[in-house]
Amino acid sequence: MMCAVHAAERGHEVHIFEKNEKLGKKLFITGKGRCNVTNDCDEEDFLRSVVTNPRFLYSAIYQYNSQDVMSFFRQAGVPLKTERGNRVFPVSDHSSDIIRALEKRLREEGVQIHLNTTVKEIRIQDGTACGVVLADGSLFASDAVVVASGGMSYPLTGSTGDGYRFAEEAGHTVRELQPSLTSLLTQEEDLRPLQGLSLRNVRLTIRNGKKKLFEDFGEMLFTHNGISGPLVLTASAHVGALLKKGPLTAEIDLKPALDPEKLDARILRDFEENLHKQFCNALDQLLPSSLIPVVIRRSGIEERKRVHDITREERRRLGAVIKTFGCTITGTGSFKEAIITRGGVHVKEIDPGTMESRMVKGLYFIGEVLDVDACTGGFNLQIAWATAHLAAVSIP
Repeated sequence: MMCAVHAAERGHEVHIFEKNEKLGKKLFITGKGRCNVTNDCDEEDFLRSVVTNPRFLYSAIYQYNSQDVMSFFRQAGVPLKTERGNRVFPVSDHSSDIIRALEKRLREEGVQIHLNTTVKEIRIQDGTACGVVLADGSLFASDAVVVASGGMSYPLTGSTGDGYRFAEEAGHTVRELQPSLTSLLTQEEDLRPLQGLSLRNVRLTIRNGKKKLFEDFGEMLFTHNGISGPLVLTASAHVGALLKKGPLTAEIDLKPALDPEKLDARILRDFEENLHKQFCNALDQLLPSSLIPVVIRRSGIEERKRVHDITREERRRLGAVIKTFGCTITGTGSFKEAIITRGGVHVKEIDPGTMESRMVKGLYFIGEVLDVDACTGGFNLQIAWATAHLAAVSIP
């Protein structure tokens, strides 16, 4: 949609072939239905948030940055707001406003939209893209073809990997596809009862042996088979690929604001207020209730032991469990729940200054179909907008 608007603005006759019954089906569910349009940061901060192939996006992002995107939507009639972490949303909190704005601009520019129309293949002659073959066998001729088909994530929205097939049929390499910005699966059975527990202001560290792969601070939650939430989604972008080689270890610091000595003093203070209680009834001020039985088991302290009988060594052991609440990461969630796809069309085969294929003239790849991905916070949609704009202005 974004590419079509900018191409039509430059005088091209533009057609969108959409296999769904309406436009923007995947955009509708982004940001839990609120649509995190972009991230209000400068270009260098943006590139630092790109996990895979950030340098490839240099031209795209410097030509069409977050300010340009915000200006586009405001001019199209969508008031925007900026929230924590520079995340930008429509003031209404409705992704439908973003879709309507794009549809409005498409109408204004005379873009022709073909709904319920599946593209079967891209027609290539003498090394040049010259149109598309539709599912009914008809050929639609054109001077350029832009593949903006998304990845494999949320297949119910139509993202079923068509773009990767088009790329391979055109002679391109597609890097291994994996779910990203998704939950992480854990091995430990004692975490299962924690399903639904949300933790705020915790620190998550993931290691491969002694090597630290990821560390950050934020919110997370426990699921029926692992961990999720903003902190974990970001972690998955950094460690997902390594899980193919085997499990990783994760530690959750439940009290990152307190060093071990301060935490011990805090525990001691709580204990002094509950001297005659059983240990299992003395942690209510320190931990969420559903977490208490798990922490107690991991501390090795008998749950019915009276608080005044707990030794200094046992207290320190409790503190260690709270500071390094561990789990084993065995895999990632599936494409059905992943926000984005990691992997895609090899960027060395795409001109970063135009988004045109280096192998087929007049063939362009934009957005998630490319082997680029970023952290959560509006960065992946910004990749989509920026690469769309660059392709649009590069079509002769």
